[in-house]
Amino acid sequence: MFTNLGKPAVPGDAVDLLLECHQRIRSFLDLASRLGRAGSEPAEVVADAAGRVHRYFTLALPLHARDEEESIAPRLLGRETAVDAEIATMIGEHRDHQAPLGDLVEACALLAGDPGRHPALAGAVARAAAELTRHFGPHLAREEAVIFPAVRRLLDAGADAEMVREIRSRRGGLAAKVAQAGLAGLGAPAHPAR
Repeated sequence: MFTNLGKPAVPGDAVDLLLECHQRIRSFLDLASRLGRAGSEPAEVVADAAGRVHRYFTLALPLHARDEEESIAPRLLGRETAVDAEIATMIGEHRDHQAPLGDLVEACALLAGDPGRHPALAGAVARAAAELTRHFGPHLAREEAVIFPAVRRLLDAGADAEMVREIRSRRGGLAAKVAQAGLAGLGAPAHPAR
């Protein structure tokens, strides 16, 4: 029921890196939804899935938000009114995601530690995953329709190379954080966040 996502493709530019992150967000939301609906999965499967969801949304997703707010937004702001408005919306929605993310990661942390609590926590996982899916669906689609094309249209190759370096630099300490969190063996994708 719960499978690994596989090895990601090698991206070519900052937008490719961000699109890869968007696919990963969608995949982990799907995994969380399936975890919330799971019936009689073995305890080790529940613990593994819950640990992977917890790890992604506490360690990797915040890096993606930083990519958008610290690398993309400052370079695009002031260039086009429609893009400025979308950036403001994007940043506000990042804050709006925090409450349902908190609910999901709390329930998943409990499940990773005690998968026997799945019957009691499945509803909380399912509700949080559904709420986040409602949040992220239009959020990601608007970024892909407005902000990412603006990156390619308005920024030069030098700015793109700087953004790629910044994005990769943010990921530099992720493996250490994963190991520190005690989640290294939970079978997550080979590249948890790019």
